[in-house]
Amino acid sequence: MTHPRHGLDEVIHSPVRFSIVATLAASEKAEFGYVRDTVEVSDSVLSKQVAVLEKADYVKVTKGYVGKRPRTWLALTSDGRAAFAAHCQALRAIAGDA
Repeated sequence: MTHPRHGLDEVIHSPVRFSIVATLAASEKAEFGYVRDTVEVSDSVLSKQVAVLEKADYVKVTKGYVGKRPRTWLALTSDGRAAFAAHCQALRAIAGDA
């Protein structure tokens, strides 16, 4: 039998990336500043971690304007939602073994 830790997603496993994905899983999309404030990181940290998630095709980044102000929105892709669900299932399996 295989240990459930093998089901953990290395991309999501980082505490900051896990927090970002968990925040995005609760909605269809979220504004960059909201995610930054919720996860309690700086703009640069969030940007770097979102780039990793975007490269893995877990997060889609959309840029636009609200009035004259530029805005960035983040959303989980279907692959990102599936990876997050599988990662959470692996965590529950590990915790259940404790």
